[in-house]
Amino acid sequence: MKRILILGGSGFLGSTLYRELHPYYDTYATYFTNGSMAGNQHFYSFNHETDDVESLIREIKPACIISAVKGDFESQVALHREITTVIAKRDIRIIFLSSANVFDAFSNFPSYEYDKTLSESVYGKFKIKIENMLLRLPVWQYVIARMPMVFGPNSPRLQELKYFLEHKEAYEVFPDLVMNATAADIFARQIHYIINRHLSGIYHLGSRDLIHHDEFIRNITEELGYERPLFKKVYTRNTDRFLAVLPKDNKLPKQYQLQVEDVVKSTVLR
Repeated sequence: MKRILILGGSGFLGSTLYRELHPYYDTYATYFTNGSMAGNQHFYSFNHETDDVESLIREIKPACIISAVKGDFESQVALHREITTVIAKRDIRIIFLSSANVFDAFSNFPSYEYDKTLSESVYGKFKIKIENMLLRLPVWQYVIARMPMVFGPNSPRLQELKYFLEHKEAYEVFPDLVMNATAADIFARQIHYIINRHLSGIYHLGSRDLIHHDEFIRNITEELGYERPLFKKVYTRNTDRFLAVLPKDNKLPKQYQLQVEDVVKSTVLR
C-alpha cells in the first residue's frame, strides 16, 4: 500500500485530506497545536520552524508528501527548500497546496495553469517562491495544486461568516470581485484522483464557472436560512477584478469537476 505523509494534517484542509485518503493508503500526518492527535500513531508532532523534516521523512518513508502546512512564511520557504533537497535524492513525489493569489497582480482576467505568476501580496509572493523551487524538480515529482477560496461545513471562512450573521454585524463583500471557489471535500477527492492516477504538473482545482463575491456570499446565507443579513459592500476599483484559477491544459474527468452551486451545497449541509 502506498504510504502518504500529510504535513499540516491537523488543519482544516490537511484533516479533510487525511479523512479522504487514510481508508485507501497508509496515511500519516503531522500536527503542531492539536494535542488530541498525540494518541494517534499515524500522527506525528512536528514544528516546521524548529524540527528536522529529513528525519521525519526517513522515519515514515512516504512515496508522496502533501504539503498543507501553515505558519510563518519564511519558515515554510525554508521547509520546502529542505524537502526539495531531500526528495531530489529519492523516489518521492510532493503535492503542494498553492493559491490563486500567485496571480493577484493580474486582475483583468482569470488565470490558467501555465500563465506567468505575479503577485502584489505577501501571501502570493511566498507561494510563488515555493512553486519556483518545485518547478526545478523533474515534472513527474511534483503537483502544484492551485486553489481559489475554499469553503466547507467546518471551514474557517464559513465559521467567520456565521459569527457575523449570528451577531448581526456587517460582513464585508466585494461586488467587483469575480471569483471561483472550491469545497474541501470535493478538493480532497480531486487530490485522491491525482494520487491514484500518478498525475503530475500544475492543476487548477476550482469551480468551472465564475461568480461575484457578494452574490456567492448571499447564496450561502440564503441556504443557511438567515433572514436580512447585513453586508458591507467594499469596492476596490470601478471595473470588475478577477481572482480565479481555471483549468485549460490539465483538466480532470467530469465527475471530478465542480460548479459554484456544488460548492454552496457542499458547504451548507442540510
